[in-house]
Amino acid sequence: MDPELDALEEKLAQLVQRLETLRDENRELRQQVATRTDESSRLGEKLSAAKSRIEALLKQIPETET
Repeated sequence: MDPELDALEEKLAQLVQRLETLRDENRELRQQVATRTDESSRLGEKLSAAKSRIEALLKQIPETET
């Protein structure tokens, strides 16, 4: 077969392999982003709940005159 055609076929095979690798990496990164987004949401909810509890506790503290 023509050496130029062989070289082109090899480069195409490398390109296809790289594409598959990048797709796998992209899928993994999307999963990581989804996990981090869920975690961030949960932490935001916990922070909001803690803020509410602290505000409620502060309202129970009697004010002192200075």
